[in-house]
Amino acid sequence: MQKSILITGCSSGIGLDAAHGMRARGWRVFASCRQQRDCDRLRAQGFDSPRIDYTDADSITSGLVEVLAATGGTLDALFNNGAHGLPGAVEDVPTEGLRHIFETNVFGWHELTRQVIPVMREQGHGRIVQCSSVLGLVAFPWRGAYVATKYAIEGLTDTMRMELRNTSIKVVLIEPGPITSKLREKAIPLFERFIDWENSALRDKYEGALLKRLYESTGPDRFELPASAVTDKLAHAVEARKPKARYYVTTPTYIAGCLRRILSTKAIDRVLSDI
Repeated sequence: MQKSILITGCSSGIGLDAAHGMRARGWRVFASCRQQRDCDRLRAQGFDSPRIDYTDADSITSGLVEVLAATGGTLDALFNNGAHGLPGAVEDVPTEGLRHIFETNVFGWHELTRQVIPVMREQGHGRIVQCSSVLGLVAFPWRGAYVATKYAIEGLTDTMRMELRNTSIKVVLIEPGPITSKLREKAIPLFERFIDWENSALRDKYEGALLKRLYESTGPDRFELPASAVTDKLAHAVEARKPKARYYVTTPTYIAGCLRRILSTKAIDRVLSDI
């Protein structure tokens, strides 16, 4: 029987490439998006595309119901991917902004995963793959809100992996690092909505570095890889008989993993403070 996978955040970037890549490997792909117009575009490309907005609990439930109705009640794999950033100094991120990013990047993932686990337990197998980040391993300045959500996902996923250890449900983390996507552009409206940088004590640092990085595209980063690099790891995570607990993707992720093992916290701070 054709295996099925539900992928979130498929309007662009990692999710879109994963949808095309997994379909090419013979999977039935349910490529979900937050906005209906993106779902309609993917349906025109031949995908099943339920609307799932992580901030809308009803859409999470109805989207999964749509998937299960199409498969006869089964789902072989879930790839939690949809997320967004909120750049800015931690002291400038209002609690409302932090709550907003957690709704999408953590709470929505948790709700969808909780609804999927009983399905996988009933069918006797399943893969849950979480798209974390190099920022789930180490912290970078100006990315505190995003870092916090990825640290939360790492903790929840590690715990869930242990709790499901004696079942046939495998839980996996993918740690991408710099990947070609629209994460920077999509963060701009949230930055403008939540960050009052002009009245910040760190205004000079915003003007000296962050605003340029946020608003000006300088081309690919030195170690940036295409989204297909993540799709390759996803394929192994859902198809291997014994998947790894973590898949690093880019050179910075391997470096971050190494730094975390061999350096003290103070040393890591010195290395990463000016990034």
